[in-house]
Amino acid sequence: MALEIASFVIQVGERLWSSATGPVSNLVNYRKNIKNLNDEVEKLEIIRSDNRLSASAAQMNGEEIKGEVQMWLNKSDAVLRGVERLNGEVDMNRTCFGGCCPDWISRYKLSKQAKKDAHTVRELQGTGRFERVSLPGRRQLGIESTLSLGDFQAFESTKRAMDEVMVALKEDRVNIIGVYGMGGVGKTTMVKQVGANAHRDGLFQHVAMAVISQNPDLRKIQAQIADMLNLKLEEESEAGRAARLRERIMRGKSVLIILDDIWRRIDLSEIGIPSTGSDLDACKSKILLTTRLENVCHVMESQAKVPLNILSEQDSWTLFGRKAGRIVDSPDFHNVAQKIVKECGGLPIALVVVARALGDKDLDEWKEAARQLEMSKPTNLDDDGGVFKCIKLSYDYLKGNSTKPCFLICCLFPEDTDISIEDLVKYGLGQGLFQEANTIEEARGRARSVVKYLKACSLLLDSTEEGGVKMHDVVRDMAILLASSEEDNAFMVQSGSALKEWPTKDSYEAYTAISLMSNEIEELPDGLVCPKLQTLLLQNNNDIQEIPDDFFGSFHSLRVLDLNGADIPSLPPSLGLLRSLRTLCLDCCQSITDISILGKLEKLEILSLRESYIEDLPEELAQLANLRMLDFTMSNNIKSIPPKVISSLSRLEEMYMQGSFADWGLLLEGTSSGANAGFDELTCLHRLNILKVDISDAECMPKTVRFDPNWVNFDICINRKLFNRFMNVHLSRVTAARSRSLILDVTINTLPDWFNKVATERTEKLYYIKCRGLDNILMEYDQGSLNGLKILLVQSCHQIVHLMDAVTYIPNRPLFPSLEELRVHNLDYLKEICIGQLPPGSLGNMKFLQVEQCNELVNGLLPANLLRRLESLEVLDVSGSYLEDIFRTEGLREGEVVVGKLRELKRDNLPELKNIWYGPTQLAIFHNLKILTVIKCRKLRILFTYSVAQSLRHLEELWIEYCNGLEGVIGIHEGGDVVERIIFQNLKNLSLQNLPVLRSFYEGDARIECPSLEQLHVQGCPTFRNYTPYFHSRNQFQVNNEQHLLFLRKRLWEQRTFLEENL
Repeated sequence: MALEIASFVIQVGERLWSSATGPVSNLVNYRKNIKNLNDEVEKLEIIRSDNRLSASAAQMNGEEIKGEVQMWLNKSDAVLRGVERLNGEVDMNRTCFGGCCPDWISRYKLSKQAKKDAHTVRELQGTGRFERVSLPGRRQLGIESTLSLGDFQAFESTKRAMDEVMVALKEDRVNIIGVYGMGGVGKTTMVKQVGANAHRDGLFQHVAMAVISQNPDLRKIQAQIADMLNLKLEEESEAGRAARLRERIMRGKSVLIILDDIWRRIDLSEIGIPSTGSDLDACKSKILLTTRLENVCHVMESQAKVPLNILSEQDSWTLFGRKAGRIVDSPDFHNVAQKIVKECGGLPIALVVVARALGDKDLDEWKEAARQLEMSKPTNLDDDGGVFKCIKLSYDYLKGNSTKPCFLICCLFPEDTDISIEDLVKYGLGQGLFQEANTIEEARGRARSVVKYLKACSLLLDSTEEGGVKMHDVVRDMAILLASSEEDNAFMVQSGSALKEWPTKDSYEAYTAISLMSNEIEELPDGLVCPKLQTLLLQNNNDIQEIPDDFFGSFHSLRVLDLNGADIPSLPPSLGLLRSLRTLCLDCCQSITDISILGKLEKLEILSLRESYIEDLPEELAQLANLRMLDFTMSNNIKSIPPKVISSLSRLEEMYMQGSFADWGLLLEGTSSGANAGFDELTCLHRLNILKVDISDAECMPKTVRFDPNWVNFDICINRKLFNRFMNVHLSRVTAARSRSLILDVTINTLPDWFNKVATERTEKLYYIKCRGLDNILMEYDQGSLNGLKILLVQSCHQIVHLMDAVTYIPNRPLFPSLEELRVHNLDYLKEICIGQLPPGSLGNMKFLQVEQCNELVNGLLPANLLRRLESLEVLDVSGSYLEDIFRTEGLREGEVVVGKLRELKRDNLPELKNIWYGPTQLAIFHNLKILTVIKCRKLRILFTYSVAQSLRHLEELWIEYCNGLEGVIGIHEGGDVVERIIFQNLKNLSLQNLPVLRSFYEGDARIECPSLEQLHVQGCPTFRNYTPYFHSRNQFQVNNEQHLLFLRKRLWEQRTFLEENL
C-alpha cells in the first residue's frame, strides 16, 4: 500500500503544473465534484418524479407508457442507484490508516467518477422532457364500481332467474344472456346483484354496466362502460372510441358487460363490444342484457333467455309489508292491504311505491286507495297499466304545493340522467313554486326536502352525482302520462331522443311544457302557436345556430327558458316579448355578445350566463328590477360594467362572478375618466346574501359602508393573478352555494374593518396565496378573529420564516380552536412551523396537516410544544423538504401521550430523513396508525425499530417505494433479545416497490405473521427474494395483483391533486 501511495504522489507531483483539467483537478476539486453531482441529481430526481407521476396518471387511465419514456426511467434509475452507491463510498471511505491521513486514491477515483456521473445526469436531464409519456393504445383495467345493492332481497321468482343467469354465465357455449320481463319487475336490480355475485365468485375480473334506453346515446354508453373499466376515451369520433373500447376488452381479462333496458336490436360493434362468439370466447367475456321484450333477446342473438316474472302473492305480500310496516298485520288493515297488494299485480316497483304512499295513512285512506286502484282502468298502456294506476295513487297522495310539480319537472330530463337540485330550484322558481320560501336559499332547502320526500316515496332514486337525483325509466314514462292526464295540461317530452328536427304536431296549443333537451336539432320552426307554454327546455342542442326573429311571438305564458349551449350569434327580437319569463339560462352560448334586449324582461328573476363571451354588460340590465339571481361564472371576457347597473338590482339575492370580472372601480382601458362599477355597489344591495366574486385590487373596496352587508355565504378572492382567481371557481363548484371562503394575497390588517367584520371573522376557509407582507399567521388570527376557521392554506408566501411565532406575538387565548385542516405549501424560507408556546386549546380540533416543498425546513417538523397541542391530528402528510426528523421529542415527559389519534402518515421525497420516529418508545404515537406511506426517503436504512413496530397494532396498509438506502423494514431488537415472531394483526395491504438494497423485512430471524394480509406487492427489490412464504396469513393473499396496485397508485395520485380534490 505504501508503494502505491508513493507512486501516486510522484505522479501528482509530475503533473502538478499541467492543465487544470488533468487528474490533479479531480483531486483538488473533490468536494466540488461531489457537490455538483448531488446538485444535478436533485434536478434529475425532480424531472424523474414528474415523469413518474405523469406515467402513473396515464396508467390510471389505462394508457401504455411509451417505450422511450420507460427506457429513460430505467436508465435514470440505474444512474441514480450508481450515485447512491458512490455517495455511500464517500461516507465510508473518508480516511485510511485509522484516520491518520486522507485516502487520496479513493478521493481521486470518487471525484473522477462523480464528474463522469454528473455529465451523464445532465444528459438525462436534457432527454427527460417529454411532451407525452404515454400512448393512447393499451390500457390497464381499473377496479370496477360496486354494483351490489345493500337492501337487495331476492324473492322466489328473482332467485330462480338469478340461478338461471349464473348457470348460463358458467356455460362455455353461452356468450350472450338475455333477461326479459315487464317494466318495474326488477330486472335492473337483479342484474346488478348478479354482476356483484359473479365478480365476488371470481367468474369475471371486471364488470361493466351501461343503460341503453329507448333512444340510445352511443357516446354515453361507451363512456359508461369505459368508466367502469377505468378507461379514458379521448377519441372524438364514435368509431374511434368504439375501436379503442373493443381493443381494451379484447386485451383484458374476463369482462362481464351488462347492457340494461334494450328496446330493439343494437349493433354491439358500433359501441365497441365484441359481438361474435369467437371474439367473446377469446377474451373470456360475456354479455348480459335486459329488455321488456322477449323478441329483443332473439334479435340480439342471446343463447340463453331468462324470464323475470312478477312476484307471487306471498312474495308480493312480504315485500309490501316490509315497506308499509307492521300495520298490514293488524286485523283492521289486513284485508284492505291484501286487496291493494292484489291490485299491484306482483310488480315490485308498484308495491314499493304504494306501500310508501300509504305507510302513515289511516284506515279510511287505505280503503279509499283500494277503491281507486280497483276503479282505475287506464287504456292504451299495455303491460304498464298496473304500474300507472299504482304510481298515480302515490302521486295523488303527495303532500305539499311544490311536491307534485317538482316530481313532474324531473320527467322532463332524458332517461337515466342525473338531475341536479340546482336545476330543480331554477325551474321551480320560474314556475312559481316554493312560495313559502322567502329567499332562493330557503327555496333550495325546500327543494332538497321535496327530493328527500320523493325518494322516501320511491318516486325518485339516488344519483351518482352529489346533490342530484334520478328517475326510474318506468316512473318517468308514467309521470309524463300523469302530466298530460291533468286538466289543461300536456307535456311534450322527447329529450335525449337524437332528434334532428323539431317534432311535427297538428297543434302545440295545449302544451304547457316542451322538453327537447339533449338532441341534435339544427333549426327551430317559424310561427309556433303555444299560448299555454310555461316551460321550454332546449339546452344541449349545440347545432342550433339561429332562432327565427318571431319564434317567441306567441309564447305569452312562458316562465322558464333554457337555451344552454346553443350556438346562436344573437338573441331574436321576439325574446323581448316574454314578459312572463322568470328563469332564463344562456350558459355556454359563446357566440352571443349583445344581451341588451334582456332589459325588456321585467319579471325575470333568474339569469344565468355562465361561460359567456360577453365583453361589456349593457346599461339595460339595470331595468331588471325583479332579478334575484345573476350568474356570470367563468365569463372572463367581461371588461366593463357601467356604474349603477349592479346597484339598480335591488332585489338581487345571489351573485356569481367568480373567474369573471374583477376590476371593480378601475378606469376603463383607453379612457381618462370612464370607470367600471365600484365594489360599493355590491355593498348597498340589502337582499344580497350569497356573493361569489373576484377582486383584483383590495384598494377598490370602500373604507366604510352605510350598513353592513348581509352575506350569509361567500367565496371572495382578492388576488392580482387571474390564475389564482380561477381557484375561486373551483371552490364554488365543490361547495355550491353554501360556503364561506376567502383567497387573499394581502394581509387582513390591510382590509377595511367592515369587511373583516362581515366576511373575515365568519370565514371557514382561508387561503393565502403569494400574500404580500405575511410573516406571522398568529398576527392574522388576532386581526381577523378567526375563531370559526376550519381550513387554512398558506402557499408561496416567501416572507414567512416561522409560520406561528408565539415569541414575537404572545397570545393570551387559544388560537385556531376550530381549525381542522392546515396546508403549508412552497414556503421557501420556512424554518419552523411554530416557535414559542401556544396556549392550551390551540389547534385542538386539527385533524389534517400537510407540508409540501418547504426546503429550508430541516430541524424537525413537530417540536414538543406543537405535539402537545395536536391532540386530534389524524392525518400527517409531509413531502419535499430536507427534514432529518419529523417528530422532535425533546421536552416531552415520560409517559406523556401526544397525537394519539394519528391514523395516516405519509412521507414523500424527504432525501435527508433518517428516522420515522426518534425518541422514547413509550412516547411512540403509532398505536392507532392505519396507513403508512414512505416514498423517496433515500437515507432511511431501517423503517422502524423493533419497539415501534410492536406498537403498530392497527396498521392496515404499508406502502414503501424508492427508498434507495433501505435495507430492512424492521430493525433488530434494541435489547438484543431473541424475537420469535412479529405480528401485524390488521395489515391487509403491503407494497414494497423499487427498493434496490432491501434484504429483509426483519433483520433478525423472527417469524412475520400478518393474519389479515390480502394483497402483497413486491417489485424492483432485486435483493429481497423468496418473499412469498415470508409472510404468514390466514388468508390466501394475492401477490403482485396489477389491478390492486393501480388502485393504490390512483389513491396516492388523488392525494397529490390537492387543488382539484380537496380545496
